Amino acid sequence: MSPKDLRGKVAIVGVGTAGCGEAPGMSELEILSLAAKAAVEDAGLTMKDIDGLCTANLNSAMWPLNVTECLGLRPKFVEGTNIGGSAFVAHQLPAMLALEAGICDAVLVCYGSTQRTAAFGRKERTAARNLLDPDPFDRPYQPFNPPSSYAMIAARHMHEYGTTRRHLAEVAVAARGWARLNPEAFSRDPLDIDTVLKARMISDPFTAYDCCLVTDGAAAYVMTRADRARDLKKKAVFIMGNATAVWHRSVTGMRDLTVSPSAESGARAYEMAGLGPKDIDVAQIYDAFTINTIMALEDLGFCKKGEGGAFVENGAIGPGGSFPVNTNGGGLSCVHPNMYGAFATIEAVRQLRGECGERQVPGAKTAVVNGNGGNSMASQSTAVLATGEVL
Repeated sequence: MSPKDLRGKVAIVGVGTAGCGEAPGMSELEILSLAAKAAVEDAGLTMKDIDGLCTANLNSAMWPLNVTECLGLRPKFVEGTNIGGSAFVAHQLPAMLALEAGICDAVLVCYGSTQRTAAFGRKERTAARNLLDPDPFDRPYQPFNPPSSYAMIAARHMHEYGTTRRHLAEVAVAARGWARLNPEAFSRDPLDIDTVLKARMISDPFTAYDCCLVTDGAAAYVMTRADRARDLKKKAVFIMGNATAVWHRSVTGMRDLTVSPSAESGARAYEMAGLGPKDIDVAQIYDAFTINTIMALEDLGFCKKGEGGAFVENGAIGPGGSFPVNTNGGGLSCVHPNMYGAFATIEAVRQLRGECGERQVPGAKTAVVNGNGGNSMASQSTAVLATGEVL
């Protein structure tokens, strides 16, 4: 079997979110359960139909066991690999293999976090993670991560290619423009370039608006084989290609600060899909910071290396622009509960189903989803999704 043999053989058939923004008084498992039940119902299935599970959590080494027990599942296939926020895009490929092999029939991909409102807050969680999974290369220098590492990447891109703080601000403003059309988005107040540039500096060159939100939120989606997907409740969205690339752990391990592993994951996902950047109608990019969007647009082939800043000028990726990116508002303005990959996937599905109301991209039939993980773009997972008309 080659990767191309999996093209379009599996579809996403149900999606759900819960607790986005703030979910006071709820646990991570509670809001995850709400999102999971919503996704399964959206697919026209019941929890008894779910016999595959993909899930991960930065605060628990055996998180799949917690989810299995909480949801009352008896999975035949379990995938819990945690490579950061890209995990929930990366989960797709092993799930596709399991489905195509007949190991299972319906896979639930799910995530939940209450990092914003939980009594055990972000500082405590960060301290616990540092004990469980210390970064041996950067930790001795006590960087303010993740902002410090991404800021270093942004500074190098600016130095090498002339990218400006205004270019970064364009990304934040575009994301907010989409968020204002999304009732589910956490940050919906107006935002302009000057406000971004004059905001409190977090880690030079990033101000507060260059950095993703800190929210609660849960997201889930259901995958089945394509032959079954066509008979279910909602319009199926087919996975045409999926690939993951991991090149390093810390920013000090990057050979080139201006190139991310999505240059590889994107190329392999396109090859599997038999599609290219010119065929894509909408992109959902994990925007942990504004530089992520600019570099992903380059590395995924939507513009040449070094031209990402110019590509996003004058609202080009916002509502009414030439290429729609992060149409829910992204991690910068919609939701970012520590790991965002599942939310990007769900927005792509909703766009291809035509369910996005005011923010709907007319005639969207293809989408790229790009996940990002780690403190330095360490893991990148790319999925190419499409409607049945593209098969």
